[in-house]
Amino acid sequence: MLDFNNTSTWPTFSFISVPGLEAAHVWLSIPFFLLYLVAMGGNVLLLALVRAETNLHEPQFSLLAVLALTDLGFSLSTMPSVLAIFWFDAHRIGLHACLTQMFFIHTLSSVESGVLVAMAFDRLVAICAPLNYTRILTPSVVACLSGAAFIRGAALLAPLPFFLRNFPFCGANILSHSYCYYPDMLNLACGDVTFSSTYGLVCVLCTFAVDLIFILVSYMKILGTVMKLGIQDRNWKSLQTCACHLCTVLVFYLPLISLSVLHRYAQETSPILYTTMSNAYLLMTPLLNPLVYSLKSRQIQAALRKRFWVQRVVSGD
Repeated sequence: MLDFNNTSTWPTFSFISVPGLEAAHVWLSIPFFLLYLVAMGGNVLLLALVRAETNLHEPQFSLLAVLALTDLGFSLSTMPSVLAIFWFDAHRIGLHACLTQMFFIHTLSSVESGVLVAMAFDRLVAICAPLNYTRILTPSVVACLSGAAFIRGAALLAPLPFFLRNFPFCGANILSHSYCYYPDMLNLACGDVTFSSTYGLVCVLCTFAVDLIFILVSYMKILGTVMKLGIQDRNWKSLQTCACHLCTVLVFYLPLISLSVLHRYAQETSPILYTTMSNAYLLMTPLLNPLVYSLKSRQIQAALRKRFWVQRVVSGD
């Protein structure tokens, strides 16, 4: 990404690439570009299917569409800086551009976590109160849950760019990732960052920690309900519908937790492992979510077969 703040007043920051493989940037750009392309294509396909297929106009698939939209925005917010390093050797970024990218990365991560909570609530109602499912999860309720996830993420994380903007940056300003990340930028700031660091921790606790606890409690309740009713065919099929959501939760939280742990112990971490995990945080969720639902959800599979079969018939094959 080029420097959008071409003034001497504001600092600039430098991204890093894959340590030791600077000479292979052109070759490394190929898998990164393909992964981004697959991630964005998969999420666009999910959005198109949910919109086009009437049998997917259900709360769980409406929330899936919101998840795909969030993943699409996440990919678009990180792809320019990552690919610019490989294609144009553009390692520098201005303060305002870096703060903008950082805000979208963290906000969309918070939104995705909130959407996963809404999806867990959807499964909880579907299995524990199936007779009231359509009464509780109306389209307006789904819209409110999605809107609440967006508002919470934007409201909690909006102060972060203003905190960093007021700090002086007096060092080399070399970032540890190929994108702007709040703890990374905070480590480069000069001055007392106690309040900013504490606020960042509060944001993490109020979003990811609370969300993960709610998801775990929801699935404990779901499992208890299924066990109480007995493993019948209907209950077992209902429990299997949770597999997609559980896979999505793991795909989202594992790279996030791993990156947080590695960031705390960055000095003792191999640079290759550190860079690999930071890029996995960017790519795994947008890439794997469409694949998980395409492979696990029978409704999505049926919609894919229907669409591709129609295309084949129209083309005369």
